[in-house]
Amino acid sequence: MFGSLRKRVLTPALAEVTFAKRGFPAVPSEATRRLEAIPQAVICGFEWGIEMGDLWGVERRLSMVDPELRGFAYEGVTMAYTIRDAMAGGRGNRTRNLLNGSGYPHIFLAYIGIGFAMARLPRPLWRKVVPVLGESPYYPTMTWLAVDGYGFDRAYFDTRRWVDRQQLPTPYPWDGAPDYFPRAVDQGIGRALWFIHGARAVDVAAAVDRFPRSRRADLWSGVGLASAFAGGGTYDDLAWLAAAAGDYRPHLAQGTVFAVKARVHAGFVPAHTGSAATALTGLSVDEAVAVADSTAVTPQQGGDEPAYEKWRQRIAARFR
Repeated sequence: MFGSLRKRVLTPALAEVTFAKRGFPAVPSEATRRLEAIPQAVICGFEWGIEMGDLWGVERRLSMVDPELRGFAYEGVTMAYTIRDAMAGGRGNRTRNLLNGSGYPHIFLAYIGIGFAMARLPRPLWRKVVPVLGESPYYPTMTWLAVDGYGFDRAYFDTRRWVDRQQLPTPYPWDGAPDYFPRAVDQGIGRALWFIHGARAVDVAAAVDRFPRSRRADLWSGVGLASAFAGGGTYDDLAWLAAAAGDYRPHLAQGTVFAVKARVHAGFVPAHTGSAATALTGLSVDEAVAVADSTAVTPQQGGDEPAYEKWRQRIAARFR
């Protein structure tokens, strides 16, 4: 009964995330239909996670999702479990159990799902939303993807405020680096621009250029991650995008490398990811992963900057 009530109150309708409902300028096409399936997969995962009591049942449903969309469904489950753990006063362990188990291959997207939950939770509860994963090489470095997810959510669901009016978020001491918080949010906003403009390279590039120059590097990084992970653009479109990025091309390439690494870690690399890797970085999937692995930074190597940002800088430097 409580699960059904949570689902009814908290789960948005699938129609709520369509581009037409959101008022996006994207022109309906096969690409937009493919992109719309991504937030709908997130909602399906959220429904299962917010309603069901046992992890086994949720995992069985996730295993039947198409491999290309399965990581997005894990985003939704992680979002739901983060909210449920918060509702338990921060004492819940659903998110930790998920990320220590079947969710681990999808940990990059799972952290983004935590960010989606943050957009719906008051800031005082953020302190406990990320579970400690001591054995994972991506904790706490990649927890910044939660902030990225928060930025994506704000841009997707409140586009007028975060994209049209280009609002800046209030800093938050995530991982002890409040000044970096707005930059990670911008990386998520950059990902959202890929969806908002329906993977139309010309429109995406123009949208980035409307932001101040100080924000464009992080926005281009988000565009690279979304275009390579979510797909929707042709090879020629992406090659044009790489040229249009100009001085920001290393940042576009960095986001692409992260996307390829995430896809490989999840165990499924769709054809569009390999095509994007070549178009945006000039590398194969294996070569892009090698760049990611050879530049990885441990939390202790971060110094004055988050280790996440140091990793991003090292990757971008390979493309200058």
